[in-house]
Amino acid sequence: MRLFVTRSCALSCAAAEPRLSASVCAIALALALVPAASGQQTSPTQPSPQPVSAQQPVQPASVDSSQAGAITEDEIRQLLVGKALYLRGGYLDNSLSFDEYGHLIGHSPQGSYTLNLVQIDKVRLVKRKLELQGVRYGLHFLGATDNEDPTKAVDKVRITPKKKLVKITIDRELVVIPKKKKARKGSAAEDAAESAPSKDATTEKNANAGTEMAFEPEADRPVPARTVTTTKYPAHAAQLLRDAVDRIFAPGLDSRMIAALPAFWKLYYQAVDAHADYRPSEPGVFRQNDVDQKAELVTRIEPPSNEYAQTGGVAGMALYHAVIGADGKPQQIVVGRPIGFGLDESAAETISNASFQPALKDGKPVPVLLDLLVQFRIYSKRTAVESSQETANKPAEAVLPGPYSAARP
Repeated sequence: MRLFVTRSCALSCAAAEPRLSASVCAIALALALVPAASGQQTSPTQPSPQPVSAQQPVQPASVDSSQAGAITEDEIRQLLVGKALYLRGGYLDNSLSFDEYGHLIGHSPQGSYTLNLVQIDKVRLVKRKLELQGVRYGLHFLGATDNEDPTKAVDKVRITPKKKLVKITIDRELVVIPKKKKARKGSAAEDAAESAPSKDATTEKNANAGTEMAFEPEADRPVPARTVTTTKYPAHAAQLLRDAVDRIFAPGLDSRMIAALPAFWKLYYQAVDAHADYRPSEPGVFRQNDVDQKAELVTRIEPPSNEYAQTGGVAGMALYHAVIGADGKPQQIVVGRPIGFGLDESAAETISNASFQPALKDGKPVPVLLDLLVQFRIYSKRTAVESSQETANKPAEAVLPGPYSAARP
């Protein structure tokens, strides 16, 4: 029915007035089609599915690229704190400063490695230096038995006075990150004029430099210019500090530590490693039982003690081997059974200055290996007074000072 009406309307529109314009017929046709379109049931509009947004991954915390590879205080703490370390240089001062390469700044008396065992208890890492605090210990060898490792029979005795600490500072290489310059438009002359500081600004900066330094913490103040090096890379500064720490401290008696010891300690540790008694490497050195006349000591051997041993109560017997030449002079001295606390160095010095009557074999003087027992004592105040009175009554004699002798009044 709807199609019929529509068609009839269209035909009537075409035949009614030939002069009607085509546009009028088109309007009539559109009006006829509107009821037909409105009669049809339209389907409900389906909501378009919303795209599910992909879950954004969690971005990791940004890392400052300017600090990549930098050393941390925790790393230094794990490396040093609570461990028994040797000072490789044998420095005896309780306040030591080193540059960024691990070289001592200034001067310090040096002594036996047996007086240079330190334990670091506190670490502080600041911009310009590493600060360490700890306690110094001395090694007292207790006298091992034949079946005991002599390097294990050792007592560790504190020699740093109470309420005092060993303080060590190590300078750090300064990391300078260059600022990025933005490109400027204009002539080169204008750029140079803008970049050059004015005279007034320079004067003001120099005038305020002293005031700024006064308020800067002491640990962050610049170290002397002669010891400061700079770098753009934190990793380079970190490795330089690790190398300095390794140059200053030894975690034990490693090969580098033993190589720096005197010959009488080197030969001792070689015999310990070989689990054998010391034997001279030179041919023709006899034992005392193999000669016709034994070597005899002409002068007395009384090595001085030192303030560390006297304060720590370290005394006892020590054994040393000495090769006595055909001229009666000691040629080589080796520690046999040490005592520690710097006393072995004192004994070696005294033995080297002693005089001996050479051994004889077939009527001729020959070199011989001699074992020497040396005793160290604790001197009380009464003993010291009596000794000083006896010395005053005796004529002056040449005194052979030991490397650790206490200062005489």
